[in-house]
This record gives sequence, C-alpha cells and structure tokens, in this order.
Amino acid sequence: MGKLITVVGNSGVGKTTLTQQLCASLPSISALEQHAERPFQKLFSADLQRYSLANQVDYLLFRAEQELSIRQNVDIGVQDGGLDLDFHVFTKHFFNKGYLSQAEYQLCRRLYVSFRKTLPPPDLIVHLTAPLEVIASRHEKRKRQLDIAGLSDLRELEQLLGDWLGGDNGLNIVVIDTTRDENYDHAVKYLAQEINQLL
Repeated sequence: MGKLITVVGNSGVGKTTLTQQLCASLPSISALEQHAERPFQKLFSADLQRYSLANQVDYLLFRAEQELSIRQNVDIGVQDGGLDLDFHVFTKHFFNKGYLSQAEYQLCRRLYVSFRKTLPPPDLIVHLTAPLEVIASRHEKRKRQLDIAGLSDLRELEQLLGDWLGGDNGLNIVVIDTTRDENYDHAVKYLAQEINQLL
C-alpha cells in the first residue's frame, strides 16, 4: 500500500510549492489541488452560494479519489492540502461564511466521515506555518486567478487549522516554520530525512 503525505497550512503559505519541491527530491508522486481543472471552482467564485455545495462535494470526492489512487500504488504520494484540510478548514469556513446551509454542511460531513471510514488517515501531515502578516504577503503575491479565500479570511482559516490539528488527535504531524524559508530549501532537506525515517 502506498504511503500518503499531506502538506497543509493556510491559504497562500506555500503548500503547492513545497509539494512540488518535495516530489522533485523524493521518489514520489504529486497529487495537486488543480483549481483550474475543477468543474465548479470558477462557477463558485462567481456565485458563492449557488455553487458552494457542488464545489465542496467535488473537492471531497476528488481528494478521496487521489488518496485511493495513492494507496493502490507502491510509491509515496504527496498532496497539497487534501481531504482533511478541505473538510476541517474550507468546508467549515464556507459554512461559517453562510455559503453552505446547515443541511449542506451535514451532507459534506457525512461524505467526509464515510471516506475516512474506508481510507486510512495520512501517514504524515506536514503543517506549514508562518505569521499571518507573512502569509498575507505571500497570498497577495501569488495572484491566483481562482482564489476563493481572500485576505480577510486568513485569520479564521488559521483558527480552523488550529482547531483541527490541535490536541490529542492521533495524527503524525511535522510542523515547519516557513517564515524565513520561503524557497523551502531547508524544509525539503529536513523532510526528506524525516520521511525516510518515518515511512
């Protein structure tokens, strides 16, 4: 069974960049968010309430499908974000913003719980951190065309990350402070060693 590493963190902290660099330095396959390729992302960005449920269901399904493909392989798979981040942070954030109704949120929750009953949790979660002002600066610089989370959302996203990852949750988490390592040279070397030991 293939091993799964997920790279999580706030919007704009550098999940995709680190995932790509990590995959380039290890015998692994990448499983990226693919915002532009998702069928409801553009519709959601134009009409947040009408397409929020379809967009979240699509992402949860897509991430579960990525995990299943990785588990059926023999290589290490590295995801930027992933199923757990999409539910615990972004689905909850969209519910808090009023884009998802209570019934729609519960539907997403049922879907997520069903996936986690059949798919094991990630073997390693890499949590990228930085002060909010640093994340906001990076978020502004990337200028992603289909960016649902804005600067005003970063504080709540950070709180939701803390709620999910904090406490005794049984997850295998490595925290990487990216404040002074924006190119991730140090992080990639460190993680390569950690992954070889842990996995």
